[in-house]
Amino acid sequence: MRAHQNPSKNTIKLSCKNIWKVYGDDPDQFFTSGNGAVANAHAHADQITKDNHIVANADVSFDVHVGEIFVIMGLSGSGKSTIVRCLSRLVEPTAGEVMLDGEDLLRKTESELIEIRRHKMGMVFQSFGLLPHLNVIDNIAFPLKLQGVAENERYAQAERVIELVGLQGRENNFPKELSGGQQQRVGIARSLAVEPDVWFLDEPFSALDPLIRKQMQDEFLRIQSVLHKSIVFITHDFHEALRIADRMAIMRDGGIVQIGRPVDLIMRPVDDYVREFTRDVPWESILRAADIVESHQGSVSGMKKISGDTLIESLLPYLAEHESGVAVEDENGAIMGVVTARGVVAALAAGCDVDIADADTAD
Repeated sequence: MRAHQNPSKNTIKLSCKNIWKVYGDDPDQFFTSGNGAVANAHAHADQITKDNHIVANADVSFDVHVGEIFVIMGLSGSGKSTIVRCLSRLVEPTAGEVMLDGEDLLRKTESELIEIRRHKMGMVFQSFGLLPHLNVIDNIAFPLKLQGVAENERYAQAERVIELVGLQGRENNFPKELSGGQQQRVGIARSLAVEPDVWFLDEPFSALDPLIRKQMQDEFLRIQSVLHKSIVFITHDFHEALRIADRMAIMRDGGIVQIGRPVDLIMRPVDDYVREFTRDVPWESILRAADIVESHQGSVSGMKKISGDTLIESLLPYLAEHESGVAVEDENGAIMGVVTARGVVAALAAGCDVDIADADTAD
């Protein structure tokens, strides 16, 4: 489990506001001037459905910060893949606003949008989409060729990303000669070749075997630790989301149910739908000291000192034998407070929805 980044709260790279995607004979009739802001999104979506239209996305709003991995997850049909396509305008939103570096993408002309996709966006989908007649390096260099980049420059850039994704020695192999994991690495390398500002990944590892999938998650996190991209990552796997997300959004019926850090969703789910996603998560392996630190008025002299990123799981044996707990330091060495065994139990209890009376009468 990785220590999540702390992306800048002040720098927004990508923002969507009140995005709706409606399918049907006349979806525009439900909105005025493309504005997706409505008083009651659920009631509005119900009315659209009653008028024989399909609501794929309903009043979706969120920001993605510079260098952040923002994960969107939900069950099949929840609207997560549609929203990522709306962000890139591969699917045209019915209403709302998509801002990239302060510019509204929905106001861009088709030619402007093509240039933005070529130079600022990287996209990786579940199907690898490799060109079977091109070898690895030509597949990776292909988007640069479309940009008109000179041959020697595009191959030099392709070589750099081949090294980044660990495909050295496979440059001349064709897709059919590669494993599924290797093909996905080519897809990732191809999307990175254009050095995108924003990276969209729609269930990129879901077609892989579990072991290879975990390896690709590790590889993805390693690449992100080097490149610090602003990433929107789609998945239906909560455990995958926990491994990679700085923040995450859970979708249902085309809308956002809850947004927050993974620990926020685990400890403070807004409803039973979110709670069901988090039910089987081993909380002690997710919680970090900073998540449950308590203020402390007295002296911490003589107490063991740990960083805020320390996993609670690793502290349990120590806390069991030291009632006073441990002192928690921030990244600058300042004392944030303390973590105690009692505090761990209180934090877990706060996120528990078990009805005591029901538990007492259960078989």
